[in-house]
Amino acid sequence: MNYLPIFIDIKQKSCLVVGGGDIAYRKISLLLKAHAQVVCIGKSVCKNVQALANEGKITLIEKAFESSDIKAQSLIVSATDDAPLNAHVSELAKSANIPVNVVDSPDLCSFVMPSIVDRSPIVIAISSAGKAPVLARLIRAKLESTIPHAYGKLAELAGNFRDQVKAKFSKIEDRRYFWEKTFSGIIAEKVFSGKVDEAKADLQAQLDGSADSEVGEVYLVGGGPGDPDLLTFKALRLMQQADVILYDRLVSDGVMELVRRDAELIYVGKERDNHAVPQGDINQLLVDLAKQGRRVCRLKGGDPFIFGRGGEEIETLAENGIPFQVVPGITAASGCSTYSGIPLTHRDYSQSCRFVTGHLKDGSMNLPWDELAVEQQTIVFYMALVGARYLSEQLISHGMRGDMPVALVEKGTTPDHQVYVTTLAELPNLVENTTIHAPTLIIIGEVVKLREKLNWFDVDND
Repeated sequence: MNYLPIFIDIKQKSCLVVGGGDIAYRKISLLLKAHAQVVCIGKSVCKNVQALANEGKITLIEKAFESSDIKAQSLIVSATDDAPLNAHVSELAKSANIPVNVVDSPDLCSFVMPSIVDRSPIVIAISSAGKAPVLARLIRAKLESTIPHAYGKLAELAGNFRDQVKAKFSKIEDRRYFWEKTFSGIIAEKVFSGKVDEAKADLQAQLDGSADSEVGEVYLVGGGPGDPDLLTFKALRLMQQADVILYDRLVSDGVMELVRRDAELIYVGKERDNHAVPQGDINQLLVDLAKQGRRVCRLKGGDPFIFGRGGEEIETLAENGIPFQVVPGITAASGCSTYSGIPLTHRDYSQSCRFVTGHLKDGSMNLPWDELAVEQQTIVFYMALVGARYLSEQLISHGMRGDMPVALVEKGTTPDHQVYVTTLAELPNLVENTTIHAPTLIIIGEVVKLREKLNWFDVDND
């Protein structure tokens, strides 16, 4: 370990920055976030540094640096493009036993500026000891994507209750268990969801011994159309902390690879006329598992509220007093069309878009055909592969042109993504004479013509 990682308290303490350019501005901004009193010395300064001085946030001295400028500072940063000057500042600071950082010159530094993930009061510092600062920034970016911003609020909440927890649990092991359970449970999730007051009340109730018997929580998570890179940060976090995963047939293998490794997996997928678990049983299973105190992730392909029956499930949860969260996902229409180079709307071709399910609860396809068979509109049919001939006949009989462009997107956004382009009149022949498997989305509209120009994802079977 080349450096001892420490955090220095510089609140209301004098810190000197030598230089007034853009790099100096970035260092000044960082010092100000730590509530330092910054003095900046430079012969010329950039507009951002000047603006900080005009606002009274820093003391700006526009002159050449002199040895006498080294005084009783808490730390010094030299951020000039003058190598001899930087070396001189470093020597003076070290002689005065003042911590010094010289930008891009680790040999002249007594401390280095790390890449920072700021979730104050939680702060994570990443350093490469000056060897590979770009790599440190890339690591920071990865951490930024997995650590919710609300972690700071969670830490503040814990700080407010720390004395009470100490008083209640005399043994450090008991305190550790209590906090581990709090930080990975419903109280933490309420903080992440912005329900800080509720979280505070729940934590107080637990310490007072007045909390109800522990009930788990259900997360309705949209897994997107298949590509795991399309998951939201929140979806990934909840998937990785759930005790039980109830997943659909449309959840891709890539997405399933990201769930918590030791979670119990329960398949509840549905195919046309073949439901592994009836919907009513799924609803009740979510309730039963939550009442056992378990964290349950109901993982769905696409978005839970777009033909995903998520509304039916949360109705049951609400009726039984089960806490739940809904995490939207990228719906198949958006993901599949984008990966196929087909914009759902376009000023020259389509001013509206409709999402339509290919069969209703009773198995029929009783749709408002007159409203669908109009120009300048995109129609996206979900679950309509089996009924392709019927929808083609109905749309044509209600006035839609037989040469209207149609695209079928099979297993969209996954490695098996395929696109077939045809016309409305030829749609039945394509489906009946080509091996096309569900899940397949059918897109109807003039926007399909743009695919030749805009496709970026893959070569297909047009």
